[in-house]
Amino acid sequence: MADISLLSSVPLRIAATQNKIPSIKPASFAQIPSWVSLKSGSSSLKIPQNQQGQVENLHLVSLSKQGKLKEARDFLEQMEDAGVPVNPHSYTSLIQSCSKMRSLSDGILIHKHLRRTMNNPSGFLENCLLQMYCDCDSLRDAEKLFVEMSERNLVSWITLISAYSEQGNLKKSFGLFSKMVESGIRPNSTIFTSLLKSLSDPSVLEIGRQVHSLVIRTGLTTNVSIITVVSNMYVKCGWLEGAKLVFDQMVEKNAVAWTGLIMGYTQADQRKDALKLFVTMVNEGFELDEYVFSVVLKACAGLEDLNLGRQIHGYIVKLGLESDVFVGTPVVDLYVKCACFNSACRAFERISEPNDVSWSAIITGCCQAGQFEKSLELFKSLRMKDAVLNSFVYTSIFQACSALADFNVGAQVHADAIKRGLVSYLYGESAMITMYSKCGRLDYAKRAFESIDEPDTVAWTAIVCGHAYHGNASEALKLFRRMKDCVVRPNEVTFVGVLTACSHAGLVTEAKLYLESMSPEYGVEPTIDHYNCMIDIYSRAGLLQEAYKLIKGMAFEPDLMSWKCLLGGCWIHRNLELGKIAAENVLQLDPTDTSGYVLMFNLYALFGKWEEAAHVRSMMGARKLKKELSCSWITVKGKVHRFVVADKYHPQTEEIYEKLKEFNHSIMKDESELLTEEDVSFDLPERKQQLMDHSERLAIAFGLISLPANAPIIVFKNLRACKDCHDFAKHVSMVTGRKITIRDSCRFHHFHSGQCSCNDYW
Repeated sequence: MADISLLSSVPLRIAATQNKIPSIKPASFAQIPSWVSLKSGSSSLKIPQNQQGQVENLHLVSLSKQGKLKEARDFLEQMEDAGVPVNPHSYTSLIQSCSKMRSLSDGILIHKHLRRTMNNPSGFLENCLLQMYCDCDSLRDAEKLFVEMSERNLVSWITLISAYSEQGNLKKSFGLFSKMVESGIRPNSTIFTSLLKSLSDPSVLEIGRQVHSLVIRTGLTTNVSIITVVSNMYVKCGWLEGAKLVFDQMVEKNAVAWTGLIMGYTQADQRKDALKLFVTMVNEGFELDEYVFSVVLKACAGLEDLNLGRQIHGYIVKLGLESDVFVGTPVVDLYVKCACFNSACRAFERISEPNDVSWSAIITGCCQAGQFEKSLELFKSLRMKDAVLNSFVYTSIFQACSALADFNVGAQVHADAIKRGLVSYLYGESAMITMYSKCGRLDYAKRAFESIDEPDTVAWTAIVCGHAYHGNASEALKLFRRMKDCVVRPNEVTFVGVLTACSHAGLVTEAKLYLESMSPEYGVEPTIDHYNCMIDIYSRAGLLQEAYKLIKGMAFEPDLMSWKCLLGGCWIHRNLELGKIAAENVLQLDPTDTSGYVLMFNLYALFGKWEEAAHVRSMMGARKLKKELSCSWITVKGKVHRFVVADKYHPQTEEIYEKLKEFNHSIMKDESELLTEEDVSFDLPERKQQLMDHSERLAIAFGLISLPANAPIIVFKNLRACKDCHDFAKHVSMVTGRKITIRDSCRFHHFHSGQCSCNDYW
């Protein structure tokens, strides 16, 4: 009955306009007609003067809060035409909506309307306008309004100074600050915070000190938030001593201050100090958040401190934060950098919602652990999910394709990265150069290099090493001279590429000059890697005594590679005495290195010393060592086909061996042919048959029956190619007219018309 009595009290003139009671709907200002009360003359209802325009202003506020600024502007004009006043609250709502939506054009029009209709707007309203112009990045309009303001209070000064500070315009922000102080307005913590946060470079440290002194004179040293900002300002300006001094004098420390100082030490590579500070923070019972864990885990990763990292990880698990992406991702990165790939995988699996940085970390970990195929699987799953990717992911995938020599996938990934705009400038481009070089497509590598506007050291090094790896010594050295002309400084890796180029071409004198010029001319100190290159150059050229003298006389302790280079030269040039010395050192440094045993056996066998050869073989048997299995692979129609010695498992085995028989009669070698690393049986009567079954021959034969006649045959091998198979490839290229490329563990061999790019010097 209460509802009936309520309805009966409605004025009769309203009830008379309707025959039925309308259904009650929720109130919505958006449904109010635009002209609801603008034609007041048509109604006999008299509205009190102090309530005039209430409904219109409510409608205006509703439109602004819904973001319907165009409709709000139109209605504003209609209200002005009808003489309905706009109250300050409506203007405030409109201006704040323009500020929130960053709509400068609407803000300017509303400001003009306010000027026409309101003589003396309040300071609050003018500050709203000032904030709107700052939020819309129109500081010129903001400063113009600021100058015209009838009354500038502390809020006005803070608004404009903060806006200039956020844009990094220190001259403007500190100029305004000086004027404010001169005008007698006392600065508060807010304005100091804004100014201090804008100081983030060592060049403005002195300004920061002056602001700090003013904070002290203003009596704000007991304000924890402002002193925390002072400490962080010193961190960003690179003055850690000052930051620590301020931190130590804080009456009450908070987690932000602790974290800021820990981050400062970490960024300055003072990681041990950062971790000590973290331990103190834990011992003093401060609450730890995601951010501080991300910082200390980065410090642990930089130090490769696995023990402490595991302890911190345990604490994270105890707090239940391991599923948080901002904590879980640094945990993954820590384990990746500490070479604990399995732990990295487990940590990654516990992240509830991994982001692009998480995926990048685990894919990088796969590559570092040699799990290149798994990294490609992860990448493909990401693409299927249409997940967010970043340039670091693509750079890692380029490296994986490089290691796998997978040109097809690499080219597809390259195209996808271009489409998404995620080819990292210089780093990603340099990785592409290396990828195409190692996939046998030096033409693509050149194009990738030439597309870089200003190649850096890494890019130049990548293309120099690419040509060196392909045996193009003259082009590699030409590029090195170009690099020098472009005033790009070479690094250690660049010189490894230069010396490798010399090694593959037998340029002994040139290599010696480059090695001697590294320190005085380029400021790059030679390392054991550069001396090993020189040892290899001497050994390949048959200058075995010079190589031995360099090993004995260099400033570095010879490593495994030093002696292996000499041993390889002794095998090529049949020097048993030096070979024995080199082999002894190889096996002393690494008793599991099978190549040392194989080369020494072959040397003894070559000189007819079968008793010594049998002893070497028995040593391998006693240590249960087996030579790494030779494997060659070729890609046909996007599928990789792998072959091992005497492989009979391929579906087209019969066709492959039939093709091989076509060439066998013309390439038979007499039994005096030199043995090679691939001769693992040590049984001479079986040698001829083994040569026919070598893995690269099977791959070449498969390429001949599977690829179009005009397509190049590109074969990859995990070990050094033997001389017999090298001659076989030359013969096939001459008979068939096909271009054949073999990449072995040392370099690329390009065969055409019976000739090899190495000129039989490898």
